[in-house]
Amino acid sequence: MVRSEYIASREDSLLLIIDFQQGMLKAIDSWETIAGKVKQIIAAANALDVPILLTEQYKKGLGETLPEIIHAIRSPLVFHKEHFSACLEDGFLSTVQSIRRHKIVVVGMESHVCVLQTCLDLIQSGFQVHLVADAVASRVDENRDTAINLLRQAGAVVSSTEIVIFQWACRANTDAFRKILPIVK
Repeated sequence: MVRSEYIASREDSLLLIIDFQQGMLKAIDSWETIAGKVKQIIAAANALDVPILLTEQYKKGLGETLPEIIHAIRSPLVFHKEHFSACLEDGFLSTVQSIRRHKIVVVGMESHVCVLQTCLDLIQSGFQVHLVADAVASRVDENRDTAINLLRQAGAVVSSTEIVIFQWACRANTDAFRKILPIVK
């Protein structure tokens, strides 16, 4: 059976974590909740061999990725950037293309700035973006909600942490399912 194009299979997914940096935490009230969702999806990606790429925006000003996030990633691949859209940085798109995954599962901060612009450019570049709505944040909830709506209009698949994790696992009573079960409980 040919499955729906809107399902993020683990064989065709790349997890992209955008700018989950220490300097952003003081401005985003919900960061601890979002960090929990991001750690869940990282654990599932690690367990199911989904590659992970993360970006850091202007590291000098915003600091490094939150330690509990970067230490959760088995082999972190970090891409430093200054443009709001990672796609405008030299080498970013070629890095994403070299991983050979068409579906880009996106989490991070800030939804209406770097997440939005990167996702729009990824869509324009031919990738299918799966925005994990419960794992993105902005300083103002209205900006996050507007960014999610705009990305939906632009063709992104708007999803959630558990939806993606269960799509990656695909079926119960398998080794993959047993790996993700403790993550979602």
